[in-house]
Amino acid sequence: MNKNSRVYIAGHQGLVGSALIRALKSRGLNNLITATRNELNLLNQAAVNRFFEENEIDYVFVAAAKVGGILANSSFPADFIYENLTIATHIIHAAYKNKIKKLVYLGSSCIYPKNCPQPIKEEYLLSGPLEPTNEAYAIAKIAGLKLCEFYRSQYGQDFIAAMPTNLYGPFDNFHPQNSHVLPALIRRFHEAKMNGAKNVVVWGSGNPIRELLYSDDLADALILLMDKYQSGNVINIGTGEGLSIAEIAYQVKEVVEYTGNIVFDKSKPDGTPKKVLNIDKILSLGWKPSTPLKEGIARAYLWALENHVFASPKTLQFENRLG
Repeated sequence: MNKNSRVYIAGHQGLVGSALIRALKSRGLNNLITATRNELNLLNQAAVNRFFEENEIDYVFVAAAKVGGILANSSFPADFIYENLTIATHIIHAAYKNKIKKLVYLGSSCIYPKNCPQPIKEEYLLSGPLEPTNEAYAIAKIAGLKLCEFYRSQYGQDFIAAMPTNLYGPFDNFHPQNSHVLPALIRRFHEAKMNGAKNVVVWGSGNPIRELLYSDDLADALILLMDKYQSGNVINIGTGEGLSIAEIAYQVKEVVEYTGNIVFDKSKPDGTPKKVLNIDKILSLGWKPSTPLKEGIARAYLWALENHVFASPKTLQFENRLG
C-alpha cells in the first residue's frame, strides 16, 4: 500500500475497523473507503458488487462481523452463522470479481478446536471438535478462511487470513448481555462501583485462561501483513501470554477502582478451558504487541466513560488521573 492506495475497511465503526482507520491515517493513507450499514448492506451481494465497482478499490480489510460472547452465541446461533458466512462470501467474491490487489480477512482464535494443544499453532485448525457455545460463529469464520485459500489456489488472488486472539479497546461492544469477557467485566465493575454494590458476579469458575490483545496492536499487525505476508496459510496474532479470568477480573477491578468483592458463579459455563496462541510466525515478520493489559484496560474504560457507554455518570476522578 502507498499513500494513493484506495483501501476499503469493512466494519470501520467497530473495534477492529476503527483501530485500522487510526493506524492507516497515522501512516498517511487517506484514500480510505468506508460505508455504514445504512449505506451498504453487506448481506446483499448485488449491493456489495456495485460498491466495489463504483469505488475502484485496491486493498480490502474484512473486519466486519457479527460478534458476541457466550450468551449471544448460544442464544442466536442461526444469526451468527448466516450473517458471518454471508458477509465473507459477498466481500471475498466481489473482491475477486473486481480484481483488487490484496485482501486481509479476519478469523478468530475461538474457531480453533476446544481442546487442542497449547499454545495453539496455526496447523491445529480443524484438528478436533469446536467449542459448542460458539460453533455457529466458528463454522462461518472457518468458511471465510477457506474462501481466501481457495480463491488464492484457483484464481491466484492475493487473499490472506489472519487469526487474532481475544480483542479489546475503544469502540468495543459493552452490551450488558452480548459483549465479550473484558468489556463485560469493565461494565459490571463500573456499574457496581457507581451503585455501591458489595459484590460483582463473574460467570464461571475464573479458571479458564485467556489471551487479550489491544485493538491498536492488532491494527499494526494487519497492516504489516497487508504489506509483507504472502502465504495462503492462516497466521496467528496475539500476545502469546495468557491470564486466568480471575486474574483479568482483578485487573479490571483495580483499574475501575471498585472496592467490593468478586464472586465466581460456577453454575455458569466456562467455555474453552485455555486459549493462548503461538505467535512465532508474526513475530518473525518483525511485529510484537506493545500495550500492557492494565494500560489497555484503562484506555478502553476511559473511552467508554467519554462516550457515555454506561448509564451511570462518568467517573471524573478516573478521567483526571488518566488525562
